[in-house]
Amino acid sequence: MYRMTVAGLCLIAACVPAPRQAGFRDRSVPISSSTAFDPARFQGQWQVVGAFGDAARCGVLDEDWRIGTAAFVITGMRCGPQGGTGYRTVARLSGPGRVSRDGPGGAEEIWILWVDADYRVAAFGTPDGGFGGILARPGQARADLLTAAREILDFNGYDISRLQFLR
Repeated sequence: MYRMTVAGLCLIAACVPAPRQAGFRDRSVPISSSTAFDPARFQGQWQVVGAFGDAARCGVLDEDWRIGTAAFVITGMRCGPQGGTGYRTVARLSGPGRVSRDGPGGAEEIWILWVDADYRVAAFGTPDGGFGGILARPGQARADLLTAAREILDFNGYDISRLQFLR
C-alpha cells in the first residue's frame, strides 16, 4: 500500500509543470564573462542593437562609456515605462569583464560575455538573466559579428528566440 501511495504521489508530481524561470536565461547553464576584456578599448560610443523583452520596445539606444577614476561613467538612453529616458551612472569594475552599475532598481551586475577582437560588437548579460543584449559601435553591426554575439548569448543560457534586433 505504501509503495502505491508513493508511486501515486510521484505520478501526480510529474504532471505539475515546472515553474517558469524569471528572466531571459536558464540559470542552470553556467555563464562566464570575457577574461580578455580591456576597459580602455571598451570605452567610447556604443548602441544597444539587440535586447530582450521591454528593453527592445524603444529601438536602438545610444550609450557612451568613459573611463573615470577606477570606474566607467556611462551616459545614454535607457528604455523606461514612458519610453527612452536619458541617464548617467557609474559602473565599477567588479571582475574580468564585469561591471556593477547603479540602475533604476539598485546595483546591477553586468557581464561582458564576449567582444570581438576589434571591439566593434559585444554581447552582455546578467547572471540572473534579468536582461542582456548586444552592443555595437555606430555603423559597425556587421551580420557575422551579430551572429557571433547571438551565439554567445545562446551558449550562456539566454533564450535567443526572445532576442529582438533593433532598428
